[in-house]
Amino acid sequence: MTDSNLPQGRDSLTDDLLWRGLIQDSTGLDELRELLDGGSTTFYVGFDPTAPSLHIGNLMQVVMARRLQQAGHRPLLLVGGATGQIGDPKESAERTLNPPEVIAGWVERIREQLSPFVTYTGENAAQLVNNLDWTGEMSVVEFLRDVGKHFPVNKMLAREVVKARLETGISYTEFSYQLLQANDYFELHRRHGCRLQYGGSDQWGNITAGVDYIRRRGAGPVEAFTTPLVTKADGTKFGKSETGTVWLDPQMTSPYAFYQFWVNADDRDVSRYLRYFSFRSREELEELEKATAERPQARLAQRALAEELTTLVHGEREMAQAVAASQALFGRGSLDELAPDTLRAALTEAGLVHLDELPDVAGLLKESGLVPSMKEARRVIAEGGAYVNNTRISEVDATVSADDLLHGRYLVLRRGKRSFAGVELRG
Repeated sequence: MTDSNLPQGRDSLTDDLLWRGLIQDSTGLDELRELLDGGSTTFYVGFDPTAPSLHIGNLMQVVMARRLQQAGHRPLLLVGGATGQIGDPKESAERTLNPPEVIAGWVERIREQLSPFVTYTGENAAQLVNNLDWTGEMSVVEFLRDVGKHFPVNKMLAREVVKARLETGISYTEFSYQLLQANDYFELHRRHGCRLQYGGSDQWGNITAGVDYIRRRGAGPVEAFTTPLVTKADGTKFGKSETGTVWLDPQMTSPYAFYQFWVNADDRDVSRYLRYFSFRSREELEELEKATAERPQARLAQRALAEELTTLVHGEREMAQAVAASQALFGRGSLDELAPDTLRAALTEAGLVHLDELPDVAGLLKESGLVPSMKEARRVIAEGGAYVNNTRISEVDATVSADDLLHGRYLVLRRGKRSFAGVELRG
């Protein structure tokens, strides 16, 4: 399996990753280059089941796995059925431990969620693995004797997150997480010939502990690298929208809301996001960056990124529906062509009001929050600024009927060109 999107004849895979800013730390750039550019290498990346779904904070690692496989390398996608029961230490406080049966359910959901991003056939076929398969069968004595004796406590205490928690307190459970993750690398190296691990920059201490542990066990050599922390220029947390975390599960974050997150990316961030997440070539990205700089109001980069990632995560059909919804809600397409789920998701993002009966149009504008009062609603209508289902309303006492409802229950209200809201009739 090769990647036709990588620049041919100029940049190696390592050069491309460096240009994109995707390598922050590594155990050795020369050694990493030898692995990435010198033939097929088995690598792994891990995901702990701390929720029922991955979120876009995990997307960097998911996309990287796809990127490396397309370059000819073999992915091991680890879902932490064991480490998910422990929890990597946070700087703020001890994690809440979830019941094993809950974690087991999340493991299966995340395994299914990872499946579409890589290929499971061919010479470099991906494989899903669960660290509970080898950790769960170890006794406490075996773990302490075979794993624990290779970890100097002074080095474990030097880890930044551990130092931050020493005054407030850290349990032995979370303190020992590093040993579990390091042992994962050793087991994957032993069982599958894995020679490369990567993860987010916050995992550097755990990752290098694994590299060192393999060396102490007389195995290897193995290498590792980290990707940068994804940030937003405005200081808010990446992966958060006004309605909360942006999940990869369509039941938790709709494909429309997922699309809108990327469309609304800050101009200061979008070029960086394109390099991180897009599979377009360097030449294509530089051309897109130039076109965006010349016409920033067109949001060409944001739309390109939103379409590519929505297709990758949710498929071509859902991406097309998200694009159609974003156009139709502002009067540039047909509302009748939107699927009920897409329409409801879009209206929920804008603000969906639930009513038991339909007042007149002025009342709808007020109930939806588009205007503060009935007086203001009538003024907006009289001035030609009110729309129902993209039809301009010109009479201040205009009403709607059941026949006007989209899919028998929705109305799209708009004030002017940019402000819209939704109404859902109960029953």
